[in-house]
Amino acid sequence: MDTAAQEMTRRGARVVGRIVQRRGVSGGGAEKMALPYSSRTLLSYGKVREAAALCEQTNADAAVFLASLTKRQRRVLTEILGCPAVSLVDALTAD
Repeated sequence: MDTAAQEMTRRGARVVGRIVQRRGVSGGGAEKMALPYSSRTLLSYGKVREAAALCEQTNADAAVFLASLTKRQRRVLTEILGCPAVSLVDALTAD
């Protein structure tokens, strides 16, 4: 995440926050380790809400995800977050 933030900053972006989804840390999370990530959002419901709140509080221009996003995930996350959701690869290759 540090390298990604540095690269985005080098390209003129302002990194306003970071959110990490860690599974298996809590008892409930450990039980969900064998389950796949949400195919709809890539994140758990709680992390989507946390990300949406951060985007709103910081008036974010975009939310950049380290993982690749499908078209559907980009569309759904963009709608939920209120700003474009893009993968790091897409953000770095867009010029």
